[in-house]
Amino acid sequence: MQQLPALYVAIPATDELDYLPKTLQAIENQKYNHIVHFFVCVNQPEEWWQIPEKREICEHNQKLLAWLQNYKNLTINVIDCSSPQKGWSKKNYGVGWARKILFDAILHIANNQDIIISLDADTLIEPNYFASIGDNFSQRQNKAAIAVPYYHRLTGEESADRAILRYEIYMRNWLLNMFCIGSPYAFTAIGSAMALRVNNLRIIRGITPLKSGEDFYLLQKLRKMSPISNYNRELVYPAARFSDRVEFGTGPAMIKGATGHWESYPIYHHSLFREIGEAYQLIPQLFKYDIAHPFFNFVQERSGKPNLWQLLRNNFREASKFERAFHANADGLRILQYMKERHNKTQNNDLQSLAENIQWYHAIKPPYLRSPAITQLAALSIAQLATIREALFVREQQLRNEEIEKIEPVK
Repeated sequence: MQQLPALYVAIPATDELDYLPKTLQAIENQKYNHIVHFFVCVNQPEEWWQIPEKREICEHNQKLLAWLQNYKNLTINVIDCSSPQKGWSKKNYGVGWARKILFDAILHIANNQDIIISLDADTLIEPNYFASIGDNFSQRQNKAAIAVPYYHRLTGEESADRAILRYEIYMRNWLLNMFCIGSPYAFTAIGSAMALRVNNLRIIRGITPLKSGEDFYLLQKLRKMSPISNYNRELVYPAARFSDRVEFGTGPAMIKGATGHWESYPIYHHSLFREIGEAYQLIPQLFKYDIAHPFFNFVQERSGKPNLWQLLRNNFREASKFERAFHANADGLRILQYMKERHNKTQNNDLQSLAENIQWYHAIKPPYLRSPAITQLAALSIAQLATIREALFVREQQLRNEEIEKIEPVK
């Protein structure tokens, strides 16, 4: 009988006494009948103790540490990176460092077959979530990680709900288009909505401790080794809240969006994705000779190697290996950079792009997107934004459930 893997739950926390108890209550309600270990890293920069407007967060973290020490319902491994002389240095701080500390602690004691579940202190899960992750990995042995489906529940506060709906529409538009072109990097990286195998994390020597975006780079590195699963029968429910504790991500996006600044999160038009999809179709020819294509040219230019494709041909004599090497160079970061550059040249209207994109990836087209009276996405009501979000979510779930098994591992 195959032994079930142990689960290791990793939660970074900064000033989270209002949220973490609810997350731990959701964890207590789990129906997973096997070994689960819990790690919480309470953290903040050391210098915050000397900054008047930040000292309150330091004091809140001390209260959180005391609360965790007296928490009896779960055995929690508490990592203190917030008490005086234990905080982050000036350069090394943020959620990326907190996840690194958590993951490194887990790697020190876990077995290769065990699983790390990454959560945030304000993320809720249903009672079968842990069981769904365990079952998912046992049924999909070739998957390095799971990019778990997510859904932000609305708060009832207008500015927060409007901001999170707009941000979700941006993220789901990206993923649906990436699905449509068959990109190996079709996944959404959210730190509170991912799980990974311990042995895969060991192979890539742990997580890169960035201040923000560590989840994106982690899943990208893992994808270059093995496929990422987009399927999971249970969702995670991150909080929809304004937060400036990271440099980019949901919280900062909501803050910028609430003031009308969505320039960093545009609705990219499907034609830009199709350009990349067309390049994918030309990879067999690129294996034989150079081809002039905007995406090929961009990737080669950003690589700093004017003869990139010939170098790959020399090193990878088989077409399949060349294709994997191509995707390792034309990765998720390169795709995002390309999209930003092309979008800045076209400046498509977000509302028009969304309407045409919805047709492209076969979701329902809400009638108000065709109304001549509405010319900007910001003019839509919360109810209309919620309807769009729901249509995109349903279509995304359909495609996640298909698992896109045809994509080979990128090496």
